[in-house]
Amino acid sequence: KKKTVSFSSMPNDRKINSTAACISLMLEGCELKKVRSNSRMYSRFFVLDADMRSVRWEPSKKDSEKAKIEIKSVKEVRVGKKTPVLRSNGLSDQFPDECAFSIIYGDNYESLDLVASSADVVSAWVMGLRYLVSYGKHSPEAPGTGHPSLRTSWISSVFDLADLEKSGHIPVSRAVQLIKALNPGMKTSTIELKFKELQKASERPGTEVACDLFVEAYCELCTRPEIFFLLVQFSSNKEYLGVKDLLMFLEVEQGMEGVTEEKCLEIVSKYEPSKEGREKGYLAIDGFTRYLLSADCSIFDPQHRKVCQDMAQPLSHYYISSAHSACLLEDNFWGRSDISGYISALGLGCRSIELVLWDGPEGEPVVYTSPSAASCVPFRAVVGLIDQHAFAASAYPLILCLVVRCSAPQQRLAAQCLRKTLGEKLYLEPPDPVASYLPSPEELKGRILIKGKKLPPTCEDSEGEVSDEEEGWELARRLGQEDREAPEGGGLRRVRLSRELSELVSLCQAVPFQDFESSRRGQRYWEMCSFSEVEAGRFANECPAELVSYNKRFLSRIYPSPMRIDASNMNPQDFWKCGCQMVAMNYQTPGLMMDLNAGWFRQNGACGYVLRPAIMREEVSYFSANAKDSLPGVPAQLLHLKVISGQNLPKPKGSGAKGEVVEPYVCAEIHGIPADCAEHRTKTALQSGDNPIFDESLEFQINLPELAVLRFVVLDDDYIGDEFIAQYTIPFECLQPGYRHVPLQSLAGEPLPHATLFVHVAITDRRGGGKGHRRGLAGRRGRRVREYTSTKATGIKAIDEVFRTATQPLREATDLRENVQNALVSFKELCGLTPAANMKQCILTVSTWLLHSDSAPSVTLNLAEQYPPMEAQGPIPDLLRKVLTAYETMIQTSRTLIESADVVYGKLIQAQQAGMDFHKELHRIETKEGLRGRKLQKALESFAWNITVLKGQADLLKHAKAEALDNLWQIHNAGQSCGIGRNGSASPEPSRLQAPLEPIPE
Repeated sequence: KKKTVSFSSMPNDRKINSTAACISLMLEGCELKKVRSNSRMYSRFFVLDADMRSVRWEPSKKDSEKAKIEIKSVKEVRVGKKTPVLRSNGLSDQFPDECAFSIIYGDNYESLDLVASSADVVSAWVMGLRYLVSYGKHSPEAPGTGHPSLRTSWISSVFDLADLEKSGHIPVSRAVQLIKALNPGMKTSTIELKFKELQKASERPGTEVACDLFVEAYCELCTRPEIFFLLVQFSSNKEYLGVKDLLMFLEVEQGMEGVTEEKCLEIVSKYEPSKEGREKGYLAIDGFTRYLLSADCSIFDPQHRKVCQDMAQPLSHYYISSAHSACLLEDNFWGRSDISGYISALGLGCRSIELVLWDGPEGEPVVYTSPSAASCVPFRAVVGLIDQHAFAASAYPLILCLVVRCSAPQQRLAAQCLRKTLGEKLYLEPPDPVASYLPSPEELKGRILIKGKKLPPTCEDSEGEVSDEEEGWELARRLGQEDREAPEGGGLRRVRLSRELSELVSLCQAVPFQDFESSRRGQRYWEMCSFSEVEAGRFANECPAELVSYNKRFLSRIYPSPMRIDASNMNPQDFWKCGCQMVAMNYQTPGLMMDLNAGWFRQNGACGYVLRPAIMREEVSYFSANAKDSLPGVPAQLLHLKVISGQNLPKPKGSGAKGEVVEPYVCAEIHGIPADCAEHRTKTALQSGDNPIFDESLEFQINLPELAVLRFVVLDDDYIGDEFIAQYTIPFECLQPGYRHVPLQSLAGEPLPHATLFVHVAITDRRGGGKGHRRGLAGRRGRRVREYTSTKATGIKAIDEVFRTATQPLREATDLRENVQNALVSFKELCGLTPAANMKQCILTVSTWLLHSDSAPSVTLNLAEQYPPMEAQGPIPDLLRKVLTAYETMIQTSRTLIESADVVYGKLIQAQQAGMDFHKELHRIETKEGLRGRKLQKALESFAWNITVLKGQADLLKHAKAEALDNLWQIHNAGQSCGIGRNGSASPEPSRLQAPLEPIPE
């Protein structure tokens, strides 16, 4: 049975596209369920009085004068389950969050809790009530009367420009083109149908339309109710945002910092279509919609559009975008070798390309990977192409992985070709024997590295024998060219290698992998191993910690199993979670795996290099790739994702026989370490046309945010067969909070014009208040026993005594953080806000209640103090008293945190550094203590765990202090801007408040 959601269940199928439409619905009245404090629900008919001063309901045991709420007594209208009655356990599962709303009214802040049949009815009542509350004091005009709105005037002026003959009419065809130009992506058939409907309803058929009909058609077609609802929520005026409203929206909802009125005026002048709006600094619904759809409001953080990570770390500390068989355009077996595949891969920022060299028919080496001899490409042509395009998309080093299958004479020609064509770009300097790690991408900018076999130093001839690589033999078998049988006893094949080609290899010398212990003792930092997907998969499952540790110093390349004759792709996340840098992908094969790869490498200016998480780079750190829960020292986060609506969704490919209607649903997937992998879907939007409303909230816990990727997939529930509509993949670290549009892409990763999802994103800490480590927000508190992170015994007395000194500071750090988090959540809940609200929203909410009272504010914030107290002026109602108590607790716990953090932090770092002093001596101490085998392994693991925990907890405390200081700054800032602050000079700058804690060394 399909779960469905609908936004078109308004009476008479009416679309809400103005405040007037909301008030009309309220004047007609409708049935809502009234929820009592005993959790019982009663159906009642609610209606707005004709004079628009009261809302009444019937039937009621009260007399008609008491079964009503006066608009002027309304303090606030809340959407969702935001009161204690609606949050109560007996009700929480009976109806969705989006169908509930509450009216807070009267001097005692009572709540009338209501449940509607659908989210659209809630939207209409909430919009209408908020409008009446704002304008109740100025007796609003009846809907449809008075002056033309900013929007109507602008649409009329557009019509006048199109009315070339000045006859007051324009042809329908011109009207259709006009609306299409103003709203790209809308189907012509949809617009034509709307004009027919309106002409029929007004009994004015014909080939021309008048201005009033054009305005009506435009408003009905081009108003997105969910955006209109958002505008009304933030607008202090009827149907547009002033500069102050816009500033509030950007700061409070979008998480933008340092927004000025000048910046808001820039947005208005860029996106507001009406001249009058631009002149007056107003952003009406059309300008607001344009802004939300623009690149300036993208879900992808613009900081990540350019290189934004530290590029001075060793090469082994980065994930490197890698291609396998990049020249293929189709599958491995029947594929055509084509030179354009290389251009495409390099254009996408690929930084490692595989070249398999074969003997060519005319004495020169060729590159080809399909069984057809006719499809080979001369090696010279490929190198020329690489020389042209190597640094078109990224200036960072390119690694050419040479798999040699040609004779020594042709190898010499290949080496000459590389030297002559690539010239200075070729990196030939020998590795520094004193160094311990590879150079950084920054040092190697503009250089091309050759990965391949090297002759042993003992060989003095012009060519010699080296062990062969497994890669590439599957093709040789199919080509019938496998003339080198594997030696008896199952050892490695041997192949001839020319000195000229050997001399081109410097920092990426290919060596066979033996085992992790041999690598730890004998492998040099410039040597690297290639693993087949099967072998690497086995290590990832059986000994992930050793693979992570191996990848701290050495590069590893994972290539697809030769069984993938259809050129399908492996899941790169399976190997990234173990720190493998180069996972070779078949770029020519679209689908989930390639989406993950393309999305992942977008996060650092698409330069082909992504810095690995710190926990995978630090010399001493504990990280289990297959962890099923949060990691020591890495703050788990919650992603609150609301999928609101879709725009201009195309039909699935291959659904030609199907009707026009798509019945879409959205799948949100998290890909990362196993503990994070999850998938949630929305309900199906039935009969919704191209612009479905989902209005559904999804939640994910992210334990290792630096390795998580979010993928949106839009699917058609109705079509049997190819149900894929669109997708978009984005690294978790690139998400921007607030209301955002997701630019959808095809299966092949190409942008779909005008096809988007409208979503709201909030990122919060897993337990209680405070932001997620970037800007955003706070998690929900649960009834639970407090968990303390502790150190583990290594079995070495001297070391254990050092770590034991950290037991108390670890407890203190947890208490300081969690006391603040719990206090924050209590305060937010009493303000009627979600865990994702910030402090500014809380203060603004309280001020809204007070400013809707007829008397002067009964509560003020004393901004003269660094920790501003919220003071009651005279007697106050019970709800406000609770809010004040919760605020006081939050301020006191924040103060304790801010004043104690440095001392506790110092103790944690002291213990961590004392532990690290033992690190260099660790092997000597182990030998002395007689530790070996499993005991030795356990001791090393516990040591790494302890160092990671101490660094991580110190980091968390540092973030918590910065957060608490930021909250104080928000309180000062909001107190001044909303009028409940007193004695305030300038609000303290966050930089002035923050006593910076020393950064923790890696």
